[in-house]
Amino acid sequence: MIVERVVAAPIDDVFAWLTTTTNYTRSPLVVRCRLAKAGESAPYGVGAVRDHLWLIGWFRERITHYDPPYATEYVVDRSLPPSRHELGRMTFEEVEGGTLVRWTTRAEIPVPLIGGFLTRRVARPVITRTFGNIVDAANSALARPRASAAG
Repeated sequence: MIVERVVAAPIDDVFAWLTTTTNYTRSPLVVRCRLAKAGESAPYGVGAVRDHLWLIGWFRERITHYDPPYATEYVVDRSLPPSRHELGRMTFEEVEGGTLVRWTTRAEIPVPLIGGFLTRRVARPVITRTFGNIVDAANSALARPRASAAG
């Protein structure tokens, strides 16, 4: 699952906003997020543990890579309902007009016979919509108003 958006703000600001997961509650599908354990070099750095409660479940994530302001990666160590999670990654790239955010995750719901269906038809649309909502919230919070063309 991949979500890409341009946030009309500097890369440092976008990275800081999107790696501070308490901001995620600005998405209507995210109920609560908290930092359960601070990271080694920064609160949301390597080793940080985050707890997220979404309308579709609870996730305990651990930061495995932290390279501000260009990338962060995480794994879901535990979740309810149970899921198999291989990768969570956000990358940030300076582009004209702001910062390109690319949020990638690989996950599945390991339920015999119907797991593939649940992953494709339930989890994927909800996860990609939520990721998009979170990045859109970052844009709303950080975007600088454009100068008026009329002068």
